[in-house]
Amino acid sequence: MNHNLILMTDSYKLTHWRQYAPDTEGVYSYFESRGGWFNSVVFFGLQYFLKAYLAGPVVTRDKIDEAAEFTAKHLGDPELFNRAGWEHILNAHGGRLPVVIRAVPEGTVVPVLNALVTIENTDPACWWLTNYLETLLVQVWYPVTVATLSHEMRKLIQGFLERTGDPSLIPFKLHDFGFRGVSSVESAGIGGAAHLLNFQGTDTIQAIMTARDYYGCEMAGFSIPAAEHSTIISWGREHEADAYANMLEQFPEGLVACVSDSYDVHRACREIWGQQLKERVLARKGTLVIRPDSGDPPTIVSEILNILGEAFGCSVNEKGFKVLHPNVRVIQGDGVDYDSVGEILSRMEREGWSAGNIAFGMGGALLQKLNRDTQMFAFKCSNVTVHGEERPVSKQPATDPRKNSKAGRLKLVIENGQFRTVQEHEAGEDLLVEVFRDGEIKREWGFEECRERANGY
Repeated sequence: MNHNLILMTDSYKLTHWRQYAPDTEGVYSYFESRGGWFNSVVFFGLQYFLKAYLAGPVVTRDKIDEAAEFTAKHLGDPELFNRAGWEHILNAHGGRLPVVIRAVPEGTVVPVLNALVTIENTDPACWWLTNYLETLLVQVWYPVTVATLSHEMRKLIQGFLERTGDPSLIPFKLHDFGFRGVSSVESAGIGGAAHLLNFQGTDTIQAIMTARDYYGCEMAGFSIPAAEHSTIISWGREHEADAYANMLEQFPEGLVACVSDSYDVHRACREIWGQQLKERVLARKGTLVIRPDSGDPPTIVSEILNILGEAFGCSVNEKGFKVLHPNVRVIQGDGVDYDSVGEILSRMEREGWSAGNIAFGMGGALLQKLNRDTQMFAFKCSNVTVHGEERPVSKQPATDPRKNSKAGRLKLVIENGQFRTVQEHEAGEDLLVEVFRDGEIKREWGFEECRERANGY
């Protein structure tokens, strides 16, 4: 991947320096969620983009030359490239970007239709730079959306735990299975880290690396030994029981997960786990987590719980719901999304099973089955300075009022206990914090700080 910041934009932005009103000196823009699946979003991920792409001297002579050559070939006219503008940044600012970015503290849960980020140029000669950076900065939609979905999943599961089991189990109830299902290693890192704001279970190692390298957390997520189909079927169908027995032998203590539907999950639970290996499971110092990986999720979970309850026994907790023997649990990792988790847990509740009996593994639906319109993210110019005069500006399309944008210089305040975006001159403490100015990171958030903030809502 090319790492020339000048080329990390949309093609049409290469020509926007020619399109602003004469004598423009400043462009001020903001970023918000205009709605979508959920009524609030968890803000997270901007710090990654600032550190990875914007901090320090990012404009060099070689990069300017490369971008100039590219533009001449791509647009067919070498005069369309803003060489003077980029050389000004190189010569006057040492290649550092003359913009200031303010943002809500990461991990904050903010209702939609509120400003999350603002950006403006700090050098009047670089009015064109603010929205040139839109393309890259808007990609923060992705970690924000993952963090938001994961947060809503936490609220959903926790509700069932509060009614039927132990709410303290929540940190490990939704495990990230999404690495193989995303479009890139970078997506796995930033999306997986966003999930870890809300839960601590993950198999996405890049997520832990991102939380470590960009947010200062040594170990943000945890996992356990677990089987996949290749490790089970390599024994052959006639030795399925031996494959399972090997899992117990290789991992004699702690949690261990074993996929059990390579052939017949009902037989595996009833005859192999529940009869042939039952005493070894009960004698083991730890919990066996059985994973069905096919079938209709609510149905298969119900059937497996009933089989395991009959085989290993269960107790009734203080809330009146059944809990499997502590040496046996279930993880559902197939067909898991927001709706199916609700369906599975609702059926369990109706049938008298505690939500504490199950954990969920979520893959593509957590990290990939999302887009910018999931929460309708937008980056819009709301104020310009022309020949020393401030001008509030906005778009107001007659064909779609939902796309109306805000005007003026903005701040985010809490008024009567509610978040509200108001004009900069209005009363109230601005919650938007300066995080970047002229190429330097001005405020960093630690991962645990972000996590505590998200979990506090």
